[in-house]
Amino acid sequence: MEADRFISEFNRLYGNSEPFLFIVDFELSRFVLHPLSELGSSSDILYDFRGLTNYQGTNTRRSLPEITKRPITFDSYRKSFDMVQKRQTDGDSYLLNLTFPTEIDVDLCFDEIFAGSRAEYKLKYGDEFVFFSPESFVRISGGYITTSPMKGTRLMTTADCERLLMDDEKELAEHITVVDLLRNDLNSVADDVRVTSFRYPSYIRHGEKTIVQTSTDIRGRLRQDKDMASVILGLLPAGSVSGAPKRMTLDIIRQAEGAPRGFYTGIAGVYDGENIDTCVIIRYIEKKEGGTFFRSGGGITVYSRAQDEYAELLEKVYVPII
Repeated sequence: MEADRFISEFNRLYGNSEPFLFIVDFELSRFVLHPLSELGSSSDILYDFRGLTNYQGTNTRRSLPEITKRPITFDSYRKSFDMVQKRQTDGDSYLLNLTFPTEIDVDLCFDEIFAGSRAEYKLKYGDEFVFFSPESFVRISGGYITTSPMKGTRLMTTADCERLLMDDEKELAEHITVVDLLRNDLNSVADDVRVTSFRYPSYIRHGEKTIVQTSTDIRGRLRQDKDMASVILGLLPAGSVSGAPKRMTLDIIRQAEGAPRGFYTGIAGVYDGENIDTCVIIRYIEKKEGGTFFRSGGGITVYSRAQDEYAELLEKVYVPII
């Protein structure tokens, strides 16, 4: 679906209070929109957005999935990492989210991944991709818009990992940068924008492992002078998975990553007839070119270390089942 048709159909359904699901890719080149009335339990598109779902099955998996990873080599990653940091030293960007695909073998089909994964937002789009995202993008309800950027991740290997994450100056600076970026983004569509909850931890458990991440809630009173589709699209791509300043950073991302991201780090959302709830498409598995790939990455600053960021990229390749 082209952008103009997407905007027209989005606003028509929204104006008629007709529930629908929508997806927009990172490059703002692919747009998907389906009325929820077309997405029954037998649909190839399955969704579960914080309990709003068309899925009626159950998870029968009782063992941890086996995942074999074939990631980008560290040397290849390092070349892109060094280029990013050179541009940051030159002052072209001060935060950039660098991502790459990892080819995987996993003993689960997309239906099983969707059914068994635990996440606030889940979606299976036919045989093309499945994701299980913990990160909200924007929620629109009662005339207010809220965003909850998630930035800062650590695998909990010791009892003090949460404290170490919260006390990490590099992680704090990265988080503040994203919060400032998203606050400025909301100011373009809302008034009285303010942080309502700053840098709180949340936890993702899969098997015996736990990942702790930090988020912040930002809220504003939505202006009524724009159509709703333009409000959503005007905030894209999401600041937490791009960087700052956004425009120059997007140019650097294209050079460093070497290929479009597609739906990965785009957004997906559901309108239930009253409210809009959207997420950032992360924790994403796709099939392409004869293989299955899990995309992941993390925020880079001038203070980042290549080995640490490469390790984080690999740590995020998981399926949160059991």
